[in-house]
Amino acid sequence: MAFHTIDLSDKDFESIQQFIGFEDENLSELKRFFKCDFILRDQMLKYESEQVYQIQQVIQACFQLIDRHRVLSRQDIAYLCRLSIEGKLEHFKPSHLQMVAKTKSGKVIYPKTLGQAILCEAFRHNDIVFATGVAGTGKTYLAVCHAVNALKEHKIEKIILTRPAVEAGESLGFLPGDMKEKVDPYLRPLYDALYDMLGVEMVEKLIEKQVIEIAPLAFMRGRTLNKAIVILDEAQNTTKSQMKMFLTRMGNEAQMIINGDITQIDLIRKEDSGLVQATKILKDIDRIEIVHMQNADVVRHPLVQKIIERYAEIEK
Repeated sequence: MAFHTIDLSDKDFESIQQFIGFEDENLSELKRFFKCDFILRDQMLKYESEQVYQIQQVIQACFQLIDRHRVLSRQDIAYLCRLSIEGKLEHFKPSHLQMVAKTKSGKVIYPKTLGQAILCEAFRHNDIVFATGVAGTGKTYLAVCHAVNALKEHKIEKIILTRPAVEAGESLGFLPGDMKEKVDPYLRPLYDALYDMLGVEMVEKLIEKQVIEIAPLAFMRGRTLNKAIVILDEAQNTTKSQMKMFLTRMGNEAQMIINGDITQIDLIRKEDSGLVQATKILKDIDRIEIVHMQNADVVRHPLVQKIIERYAEIEK
């Protein structure tokens, strides 16, 4: 097997540092996927492998990401490697990765995977977006980021966050406290995303002014929701009648985002899921987009994707 060399002399020092990563962690990730060593000397990257095309493709995509965002993480490397091995990297373009929002600390939030890029594009061009996929694909976080950004730009007047009160057989009635205390633990992921985007104090102020409203799904009945982004989380646990009720609350200048994981239905009869039915009967309607996130879109710890895949094998 011959050595191959990639000339990086046209790259600046900062870009090369971003590429190799802290303590060479990005090169280690490349080694893990392609089962070969990578040696960088005098702006020449040397490696010994038969997967020449895939490696060159991944490295080119890495520097495209760096040129656009000035940052490259281990997760980015892992995702690009998986796309290359699956023959899908040619469909990935850094231009798809438009900024979604900025956090309170100024960190730029952008899609990290092809699936996330498709989801964010759907947010920009549709009135109703269904996002299905396993935990860790960023459905909830990206939806909240999109909603907060729209609020900051005065495109909407209100953010409404809701979810059905079904969780592994529990009912809100059995939990202690008032309605807010009952609902809050179920909406923790939504709160975490809001705090990240706006800070705790600002979120509490906006909740007090009812600019941000957090309520169980049952409280949506009888309302018409105007000039708002409404996010329904854990939608796999809505019944068919609940989903119909929710969707028909939509008013003028409103957008609805419905997130769920159909592998985690807690209803007694899984076939009763309103999310499953809605994604079947509402496809091919203009201004409604259904995005199915894949295991490759998981952006949590790399082990999470492997765990999901093993459980999927057992369930099949």
